Amino acid sequence: MWDPELAELKRRKELAERMGGAERVARQHATGRLTIRERLAALTDSWQEVGALTGRTSADGFTPSNVIIGRARVSGRRVVVAGDDFTVRGGAADAAIHDKQVLAERMAGEMRVPLVRLIDGTGGGGSVKQLEDHGRTYVPHNPGWDQVVANLGRIPVIALALGPVAGLGAARLVTSHVSIMVKGLSQVFIAGPAVVEAGMGESVGKEELGGWRTVSAAGTVDLVADSELEAFELVRRVMAYLPQSAWQPPPRTDPADDPGRTAPELREIVPRDRRRPYDMRAILNLVFDTGSVMELGRRFAPSVITALARLDGCPVAVLASDPHVYGGGMTAGGADKTARFVDLAETFHLPVVHLVDQPGFVIGTAAERAGTIRRGARALAAVYQSTIPWASVLVRRVFGVAGAAHRPHDRYGLRVAWPSGDWGSLPIEGGLEVAFKRMLAEAGPDAVTLKAEIAERLEAVRSPFRTAEAFLVEDIIDPASTRPALTDWIHDAYAVLTPGPHPTARP
Repeated sequence: MWDPELAELKRRKELAERMGGAERVARQHATGRLTIRERLAALTDSWQEVGALTGRTSADGFTPSNVIIGRARVSGRRVVVAGDDFTVRGGAADAAIHDKQVLAERMAGEMRVPLVRLIDGTGGGGSVKQLEDHGRTYVPHNPGWDQVVANLGRIPVIALALGPVAGLGAARLVTSHVSIMVKGLSQVFIAGPAVVEAGMGESVGKEELGGWRTVSAAGTVDLVADSELEAFELVRRVMAYLPQSAWQPPPRTDPADDPGRTAPELREIVPRDRRRPYDMRAILNLVFDTGSVMELGRRFAPSVITALARLDGCPVAVLASDPHVYGGGMTAGGADKTARFVDLAETFHLPVVHLVDQPGFVIGTAAERAGTIRRGARALAAVYQSTIPWASVLVRRVFGVAGAAHRPHDRYGLRVAWPSGDWGSLPIEGGLEVAFKRMLAEAGPDAVTLKAEIAERLEAVRSPFRTAEAFLVEDIIDPASTRPALTDWIHDAYAVLTPGPHPTARP
C-alpha cells in the first residue's frame, strides 16, 4: 500500500549516505581526512542515526544536512555522537544544523549518556555570502548553548577536532571535558588566517596559527593524536575512566595488578640534593595499576601533571608536579590547569591522589604580569570546594600558598609523607636571607660564617620527623609502600562517593 513512499524513503536515505557527492568526498580524502560516515564506522560498535532525512531539496536534487547525529555504542557503552560533514558546505551552519546539534546535546544530557562531538568546520553562521540570500543580518546567539553548558555538569563530553575548526566549532571543541586533535590534520583557531590578516594585518599560516604545537601548548586541547584512528582510540580510553553520567560512580574494572605490590625503586628516586630534579612520571607508573596512567594536557603548563589512572581497578584523578619544569612550581597556567582538572574530578566523582612536590608559586615579573596569585587562589578555591575523597602523598617540598593547595584541609583526607618531605612557609634557601637580612648585614665580613651557622641550626629542625612528633603530618611511610597505602584507601573512598551533579563544572 505504501510502496511509493517506502521507495522514496529508501531513495532519500541513499542520497544522504552520499553526503556532498563523489567529487567532494574525493576532495575530503585528498586532504587525508575521513568522511563523517567513515569516522562513525571507525569509532562506534553500532549506530542508529537520528534525522537522516534532514536537508534541502532544490532543482539540483536533495542535499543532506551537514551535521549527522545519532545514538551509538562505543566499547559497548551507550553514547550520543554528533559529527560535522565537511563535504556539505564545509561544515558551516544552517537552521537544520542548529536544530540537530541542539537535539544531540539535549538527547545526551537527558538520557544521561556521554556525548562525542566530531568537529570538522566552523559549525557557525556560515559565510557572509548568505547575507544576500537572507536579505538581512542577525544578532549573534549560540542556539542551544544552555544545553552545551548544562552538559558539563551532567555527562562526559569528549570533543575532537578533525579538520580546520574555527569560530563556533572551536567553542564547541573546548566546551568539553576532554578535547582531542590530530597532528597535521586539524587546526583550531578563533578565526582562520585570511580573517586574521584582514582584521589584524598579521600574515600567518594555519599551522602556525592553530596547529597542534600552538594549541596544545596553550591548553586549548588536552590530547594530540597522530591519526584519526588513534584519536578514536583515545576517546575509548578516556571513556573507560568516566561514568555514564554525574549520577553514577566511575566504572571499576577487574584488578589486573597486585594491590599490595611494593616498589623498592621508589626509595632511590628522590635525590638528597633538594635542587636536583627526578622523574615524577616514574613514580606514577610504579604507584598506580600497571599501564593505567593516562596523562592529559602534557604540553600545557608542564610543571603541573594531570592524569587519569587506576588503583586496584578504581579510576582516580592524579595531580602531581614535574620538578624538571620550574622545580615543579605553580605557574598561572598551572593554576588554571589544576582548577579545571579538580572540577572534572568533582563532576564525575573521581577520588584525587596528589603526589606533592610543590616549591610554591613561580615568582618574578612574568608571573606577576600573568596574574599568578589570582589564578592560583582560584585553584585553591577549586580544591576547597571539592567534596570528593582526597589522598596526598608528600613526596618532597610543600611550601607556601601553592603548597597549601595539596588538599582541602577542612575535611578528612589520607595524608602520608616520605622521609624526603620538606615543608614550610618558605624554603630555607632564599628564606634565610630575608628573615636574617639585618643580622647578616651587621655581621660584615663574618656574614658568610654567620649564614652557615644559621643554616645549620635551621637544618636541625627541618627533619620531617620533627613535624610528625607534633602530629602536623599524620604518617611518614616507606616510599616502597605507597601503592599498598593508596589501594587500601581507595576502597574506603569509593564506599563514600555520593553520585549526583555538582555546580562546579566548567570548561
